[in-house]
Amino acid sequence: MKKIIFLTAYFMFTVATGIFAKVELPKRSWDLGTEISHIVYKEPDVMEEKGWMYGLAGSYTFREKFVFKTDGRAAFGQVDYSSPSSGSMDNLDDFIIEVRQVGGYDFCFSDNLVIMPYFGFGYRYLNDDSSGMATSTGALGYERESNYFYSPIGVEAVGGLQDGWVSGVALEYDYFWKGVQISHLSGANSSFADLENDQNKGYGLRASLKLKRKSEKIDFVVEPFIRYWKIKRSEEEPVSFSGVIIGTGYEPENNSTEFGIKLAVKF
Repeated sequence: MKKIIFLTAYFMFTVATGIFAKVELPKRSWDLGTEISHIVYKEPDVMEEKGWMYGLAGSYTFREKFVFKTDGRAAFGQVDYSSPSSGSMDNLDDFIIEVRQVGGYDFCFSDNLVIMPYFGFGYRYLNDDSSGMATSTGALGYERESNYFYSPIGVEAVGGLQDGWVSGVALEYDYFWKGVQISHLSGANSSFADLENDQNKGYGLRASLKLKRKSEKIDFVVEPFIRYWKIKRSEEEPVSFSGVIIGTGYEPENNSTEFGIKLAVKF
């Protein structure tokens, strides 16, 4: 993963340093678009899920040296599950909802290069639902809800290219404040109580390259991206069956990698 981030950063740097036209950033702007991505979620030596996600994304930006940006996305898809111990099953319903608020400041190094460091707060919700399904070995599935609270810390560079094109690159570290994992074990067996685990350690990484084609009223944006999370093992909590504690349960250490592309209009 570190090699991927390094190569992405190097590619973005070479693009950013190739700018040679004046860039003008609007005071207020909206972005609305659609995105497609492939996500791989892994709990090492425990299980893996992977599949395609399809979503909508939007943002509003206000800038006057200080920059304030609100953005959100919702993505839906199906993933395939595999585990060395419990077998496999296909077409689990997944959806992700994410909202973020960041603030930054524009540093104008020239007429054609603006660099904005930024900081903010984000919330990511993932629902993975295999309730009513069974694996190839007969293990029953259940609904899982994942909640991440984090702070994006990043830098974005915007520069002008010839013929009405604008390039933008962003690198980001996501400081993980807290996670809450809810496992609806009652969906597999109604005698189980649902389990809620706190996740206290982890981090995220993001990188994207944005190419924008300017027109008189609406700009067109193409933005390939990568999003990565690595979360440590959660705290343990009691597992109850028919009101009797029979042991403890936890969310294993896990990581997810999402590659995708966003197509949007800016106005």
